[in-house]
Amino acid sequence: MHADHDDHTERTGHADDAERTDRTHYTERTDRTDENGNAAGAGADAAGSAAGAGTGAGAGIPTTEWLCERVLAALGRMGVEVPGGTGLTALTPVTGEPLCTLLAADAAEVDAAVAAAHEAFPGWRATPPPRRGELVRRLGDLLRAHKEDVADLVTAEAGKIRSEALGEVQEMIDVCDFAVGLSRQLYGRTIASERPGHRLAESWHPLGVVGVVSAFNFPCAVWSWNTAVALVCGDPVVWKPSEVTPLTSVACHGLLRRAARDVGAPPEVHQLLLGGRGVGAALVDDPRVALLSATGSTRMGREVGPRVAARLGRSLLELGGNNAAIVAPSADLDLAVRAIVFAAAGTAGQRCTSLRRLLVHRDVADEVAERLTAAYRGLPVGDPFAEGTLVGPLIRMSALERMRDGLGRARAEGGAVLAGGGRVLADRAPEAAYAQPALVRMPGQTAVVREETFAPLLYVLEYDGLEQAIALHNDVPQGLSSAIFTRDQREAEVFLSAEGSDCGIANVNIGTSGAEIGGAFGGEKDTGGGRESGSDAWRAYMRRATNTVNYGSELALAQNVSFL
Repeated sequence: MHADHDDHTERTGHADDAERTDRTHYTERTDRTDENGNAAGAGADAAGSAAGAGTGAGAGIPTTEWLCERVLAALGRMGVEVPGGTGLTALTPVTGEPLCTLLAADAAEVDAAVAAAHEAFPGWRATPPPRRGELVRRLGDLLRAHKEDVADLVTAEAGKIRSEALGEVQEMIDVCDFAVGLSRQLYGRTIASERPGHRLAESWHPLGVVGVVSAFNFPCAVWSWNTAVALVCGDPVVWKPSEVTPLTSVACHGLLRRAARDVGAPPEVHQLLLGGRGVGAALVDDPRVALLSATGSTRMGREVGPRVAARLGRSLLELGGNNAAIVAPSADLDLAVRAIVFAAAGTAGQRCTSLRRLLVHRDVADEVAERLTAAYRGLPVGDPFAEGTLVGPLIRMSALERMRDGLGRARAEGGAVLAGGGRVLADRAPEAAYAQPALVRMPGQTAVVREETFAPLLYVLEYDGLEQAIALHNDVPQGLSSAIFTRDQREAEVFLSAEGSDCGIANVNIGTSGAEIGGAFGGEKDTGGGRESGSDAWRAYMRRATNTVNYGSELALAQNVSFL
């Protein structure tokens, strides 16, 4: 699939609304039943639990042909051409069918891309940081101009609902703004010297080539966290995106290359490599890659970390999260329920910060469970392009199988499914994985609860006291995001203290997902320990130098050492 890129004019508009809402591009529904014939929104889930979220907000599921046309139109407006060829198939989770095939990189192309970035490094590191920031500023301008176009690709390839896809592009714009400001704030420090006539200082310098391996669930935002910051820090970037979202990646790369042309920056400072595990493995093992930033599963991190360490390289790992929220008896339940449903069911439960475990005080557990059950049963599941849809498809059928497996294990361990869990729209999209977000009440923190299931599956547990809640909260291998809902200041402060949440992100009266770019993003334990995006995360992309300047006439040695 190719897009005509003769017109490089920036556009924020789209094809006329009639084309975008023409229902002849959709598969019409004759009923609203799940794969077992249950009435969606009223009946039981696939295994017979009391469940049933509503299905689709629109009149049907778009056809793959319509999706291809929309994707081509978006790419054309951005002036981006897709590298046609074989080796990589772009599927859409909206229908579960192929959109196109693309050319996958081979070993020689991986080597050439890393070599080009490595050769560009000396010139780029010598470019003043504010000048480097001009490239990122221009990228932000292009993202503003093509916000809806990039969002179209995110929805088509990752299945995100419209508001979340637009939000992801906004996150890219925000981090570009942040990085442009950062380009004038790569501060060192002056340190008091113990020696007369000496100045002690600390400075930061570009590190080298940064390899970025990103995941499907944020196909462009995580890339921008790394790339915008790395570029202003003076580092060229080689990007290996998820093979699940190649078209979004091609678009982002095309916009960055276009920004480089516009501001006169060397295009070689950004390289894109499409492909599978072999491409990522080559970046992991290449000694010319000074920093390898990898987002994915804990299993992936356990493979990547030791291999990068074996060559004495640096790694920045953003891995799994089995995130929990505590609902205290003093909580504002109206606020809490809204935040919980978004954190657990938003992005079809496929964020690394998605809420997986809910720890509710016994005094309010029944009421919270009832409110959540009602909310879950009313969640519209369906076409992510349609206005009103809140839950789009899971990324692949394998994700649905993992969700089913988690539900089966939860039942075997004493859990009761309160809502959801069934597949819907199987008759209209037999190759796609649409599922009702599941709510499961558990007798305790069993084995399945302690594992991350990357799907919209929320376990509800009870607790009696805050100390017990924090102990349950922390008793999982991962440590990414956390929250407490309370109006008790003491409880909130304990949760945020060293004795509270052991996660990299700890929130009060807001859910576990939806972090702002201004803070450092990342977690502890099996989450990998890496930090990206805001705060001082930029330091991971630079090398530190400690400088001592003797501006006197005497040789004064530290620690009062006397030699000559």
